[in-house]
Amino acid sequence: MIFSLDVRRARKGDCLLLHFGTKSKPGLVLIDGGPKSVYKPHLRPRLLEIRKARGLERQEPLPVDLLMVSHVDDDHIQGILDLTRELIASTQAPLLRVQRIWHNSFDELIGDDPEELTRAMTAQFGAASLNGGLPDDATVEADEDEEVIVGSLKILASIAQGHQLRLDAEKLGFDLNPQFDGKLVMAGKQKAPVSNGLTFTVAGPMKAELLGLRRKHGEWLKAREKDKGGDEEAALAAYVDKSVPNLSSIVVLAAVGDKSILLTGDARGDKILQGLELAGAVKPGGTLHVDILKVPHHGSSNNLDNDFFERITAGHYVFSGDGEHGNPERESFEMLFRARGKKPFQIHLTYPIHEIDAGRKAEWEKQQAKEKKRKAAGGKNAPRENWSPARHGLTALFSGTLLAEGQKVNIVEDTDPHVIDLLDPLGF
Repeated sequence: MIFSLDVRRARKGDCLLLHFGTKSKPGLVLIDGGPKSVYKPHLRPRLLEIRKARGLERQEPLPVDLLMVSHVDDDHIQGILDLTRELIASTQAPLLRVQRIWHNSFDELIGDDPEELTRAMTAQFGAASLNGGLPDDATVEADEDEEVIVGSLKILASIAQGHQLRLDAEKLGFDLNPQFDGKLVMAGKQKAPVSNGLTFTVAGPMKAELLGLRRKHGEWLKAREKDKGGDEEAALAAYVDKSVPNLSSIVVLAAVGDKSILLTGDARGDKILQGLELAGAVKPGGTLHVDILKVPHHGSSNNLDNDFFERITAGHYVFSGDGEHGNPERESFEMLFRARGKKPFQIHLTYPIHEIDAGRKAEWEKQQAKEKKRKAAGGKNAPRENWSPARHGLTALFSGTLLAEGQKVNIVEDTDPHVIDLLDPLGF
């Protein structure tokens, strides 16, 4: 049996392929496609390699058992839109054939017409917001949590992308959320069989929180109707909630036999634990060991705490991200090492450590400049200290004596496949 996770470089986002089945009857799940400039250089070449390894004829499309878009965020969905656009435009034999797709578009999540949402967005934040093109100074009050605000804007800006993917899926004949009767993918106790021994247990999103998200969005729209032309920053502040950026992430526990992979999208650690308890995969207050954990939200420490790494342990931890937006963050690795101590495990990074640090430093200094500007304008909080490679860098963290015997850091190469085999070797 095959059960392997194929990790691709995806800049600031996620792009994963899950191989399962047997050599004679292989299966494939495609999970997220990263932001722009990921599909052509990183995902498409790998799909062609898989076709070649399977010995498919030129006119035979590569079968994809399931395409799963974890949530409607640009750094997860854009590469998939690049793929569907190519499939629709192609006049030759298609590169692949998707049997079914799991996708919760944001307009479905909150139950509104996408045109109404678009009007609300452009009225408050300008047309550029629909493409994520907000200026750097489009923030709220001086001491607001900017990551929460930016995360909310990113989901709102992905409304059009999520709706477009639904339209593309219909045009291409992809079966949308068939295990959920075409409705939203949500957490529940029932396992969803994928194919050939692979099952998914869905641990997110949770119904109660989706209902809360719909209610909050409805309240926001009503408030905007009463206050047209009002202050944009106040409008955004009224909408933002710490759960909004991550509520829509599909979280699944994939299993073949006694081997398991936890795929988390950008969900918050506490919500993942609640969803696993709801699905019956974890006892209340209990623990879970998986073979591979895709660390949530590119290793952002805002989504994690010590409890998450203590209750969910893994043999392999996959951290995606190239340093943009500061991810993966040093604090997340420190939490991981505190939780696991000297236990053996492997870390998988999608970019070299020095490249991640360069991106993290640039983000640090960008945010520091904003904080200085806010302070000068009367903000309460002092700006962060200057970037210190020793205190803030990953290079210093991993070059010290931190790694114990049996602990290893692996880097995803630019061209070579990076495959984590849990059963028989994939071999290509």
